[in-house]
Amino acid sequence: MPVPAAFSLPPHARRAIEEALAVVFPVSCAGCDLADRDLCDRCRGKLRASVHVRRLSRGLEVRSALVFDDVAARVIRSFKEDGRTGLARPLGIALRAAWPTGVDAVPVPVPASRASLRRRGYAPVVLAARRAGWRPFPLLSVARATADQRALTRDERAENLAGAMRVNPRAAGRLGGRGVVLVDDVVTTGATLEEAARALRADGIIVAGAVTIAATPRRHASGA
Repeated sequence: MPVPAAFSLPPHARRAIEEALAVVFPVSCAGCDLADRDLCDRCRGKLRASVHVRRLSRGLEVRSALVFDDVAARVIRSFKEDGRTGLARPLGIALRAAWPTGVDAVPVPVPASRASLRRRGYAPVVLAARRAGWRPFPLLSVARATADQRALTRDERAENLAGAMRVNPRAAGRLGGRGVVLVDDVVTTGATLEEAARALRADGIIVAGAVTIAATPRRHASGA
């Protein structure tokens, strides 16, 4: 298992704080728009992990906690695009369930581009990994700018990302020969994870697998 992160508040205390803040700063549920809840109990229940496994074309095993659809898709979009960082905790709890059983490795987040970091002010993958109870290790960085992946085909995504990531030499020196597990938010074609794995393996680093918060419906495989 990865190294655990620092101590966090128990669930009942977090819920009390969330409800108190909702009175001062009105919110609506990220999953269904119910008033005065950052995430209602019904939608929170729909974020309960049901791990799905797929293997990418180059052999990387990807374990995803949720299907990117319905409530999960809405919550993830709100977390990533609307600045609702409080959603990192329920998503992180789901993500934690995707960690491969018995694997002792270092969690390595797929790096965010500088443009997305400037736009959001935070790295969603890193934040979710921390809320999963892990200490994400900054082993990868973006080597060059890439186009927006959303409008690209599978082949175009792979071409767009080829050579886009690199290993940070100083961080690699602190790895101590341990294997790693890649961490990302959503897997669609798998091109991003395959590029991350390529960069790590080219540096002689063992990639034990990958975990994501969710997988797109048309791509995920049957349950683990």
